[in-house]
Amino acid sequence: MRMTVLASGSKGNSTLVCSSRTRILVDAGLSCRELLKRMQMANEDPAAIDALLITHEHQDHVQGVAVLARKLGVPVYFTQATHRAWMRWMMPHKRMTYAAWLAQRQQDLAQRQAAEAGAVMEDEETACADEPPTAKQEDPCSLPGVEYFAAGSGFSIGDIAITPFTIPHDAADPVGFVFEADGVRMAVATDLGYIPPNVKMAIRNCDVLMLESNHDLEMLRDGPYPWSVKQRVMSRVGHLSNEATSDFLQKNYDGNASYVVLAHLSESNNLPELARVTAERALRDRMSLLANKLVLAQQDAPLEPICL
Repeated sequence: MRMTVLASGSKGNSTLVCSSRTRILVDAGLSCRELLKRMQMANEDPAAIDALLITHEHQDHVQGVAVLARKLGVPVYFTQATHRAWMRWMMPHKRMTYAAWLAQRQQDLAQRQAAEAGAVMEDEETACADEPPTAKQEDPCSLPGVEYFAAGSGFSIGDIAITPFTIPHDAADPVGFVFEADGVRMAVATDLGYIPPNVKMAIRNCDVLMLESNHDLEMLRDGPYPWSVKQRVMSRVGHLSNEATSDFLQKNYDGNASYVVLAHLSESNNLPELARVTAERALRDRMSLLANKLVLAQQDAPLEPICL
């Protein structure tokens, strides 16, 4: 298996998880053009991607979802609540219920199938030839395919088994993931205000652990954010601080991972050196036992692929 973090931080997040036969893009928080550029930098072929998998609907995780999915012609996997929230974010001024959207989607699909079967009269096609693009063509939420999953229920894409687990964050239905193939387990757990028991259980026995280390508490308190935003970040549905991550690594981490990836570092409220030193201090007694290699995901460039 291989994990390649294309981008991680407040401006956009995206990670490739690959087996020998399957490639999954977890989140698409940059523009389509930038994501394709990052893949090129990482020597990854976009055409080989089998699916997009979404953790939650915040902009820094879904910015390029629609355009990239349509360009690559691949399905997008959401929880139902996240899909609804994503559509509301994409069309904030369009007042349409989810049921109405589904009905419209089914109607458009039926019309398209009828046209492809020759059911549409030739004169109707001629009459529509000079009309502007249809609502379906203009729909920013149009995707090649939508697949649903539920937290706590495992599923597979290709030969990769995926276990989604609920995380505490201020989104509609946020999740983290454990990926398993060829006897290798990789976990992605970012954007969580604290680490509850279900997350601690889910990320045990992983060979690669990607864990949030978002902010330094003192930098956040003294930083430029409004107090309301600071409260949100520090809350139990916000983001993990360096100290919280360190506490988990020291007290609850099982020490099994070959790689621990610190992710989603804030550019305004953290420094890579602070995140690294805080985590290294917690891992100090375990480094010599299992050689847990600590790496930091970056916002501006892909991380060197982690291959196991």
